[in-house]
Amino acid sequence: MHATTSTAPSSTTMAARLGAEALGTFSLVFGVIGAALFAAGFQDGTGGLNIGFLGVALALGLTVVGGAYAWGPISGGHFNPAVTIGIAVAGRFSWRLVAPYIVAQIVGGLAASSLLAAIAAGGPAGFFDTARHGGFASTGWGALSPGGFSLGSAFLVEVITTAVFVGVILSVTGPRGIAATAPLAIGLTLTLMALIAIPISNGSFNPARSIATAVWGGGEALGQLWMSLLAPTLGGVVAGGIALLITRSRPRVEDAPAPALGAKAGA
Repeated sequence: MHATTSTAPSSTTMAARLGAEALGTFSLVFGVIGAALFAAGFQDGTGGLNIGFLGVALALGLTVVGGAYAWGPISGGHFNPAVTIGIAVAGRFSWRLVAPYIVAQIVGGLAASSLLAAIAAGGPAGFFDTARHGGFASTGWGALSPGGFSLGSAFLVEVITTAVFVGVILSVTGPRGIAATAPLAIGLTLTLMALIAIPISNGSFNPARSIATAVWGGGEALGQLWMSLLAPTLGGVVAGGIALLITRSRPRVEDAPAPALGAKAGA
């Protein structure tokens, strides 16, 4: 799930960057998993509190937009190991920072899911046990797939949707992107990808989010976690590789076509 810029200001300290990544991932997991646990499946007797797949997808997109604007200027706003790796593959992020960023993201996600578990424990009788029995909003296939889809379907949709998502991030945060509107484009893209993936895999796109929910989702969620780590990471690598190839194949300045009418040179 999540980025605003591929890099952070050089003057920002490492502690600030990692703190921003942890807080941004915390906000993302708390927002989308909280919506999935407490609003998407809970009924008040009239059905009025069930926001469904659309509500969860919007919650995901909104948390990314908010986190991008709040923390992006500090850390680059990745909030997702697949995004961090994809941007590094594209040559726009230092590989030496990949591991620290991923650790910070995992810590932020686990903190969010643990607090959600504490809140769920104070719910109506049986609420917490039901949430855990259902996988605690974990991603996967078969029993963990809202639509009962297979491993192959879940794997493919996670790879493809993550690749599209990371590809959009790399595009809108590149030299031709518009910084002020990049978070909106990223959040809306993630919302659309979630609408596609949630019925199939429960929509992860983010290994940190998958780890955060699997630790509370029980044995089946932990057993299927490998798919939710591998598939989004592969999607990020694919997107980063394509972006790198495009960058290397761009024409030299003297060979490039003239900008369109009204366009600013170098935009």
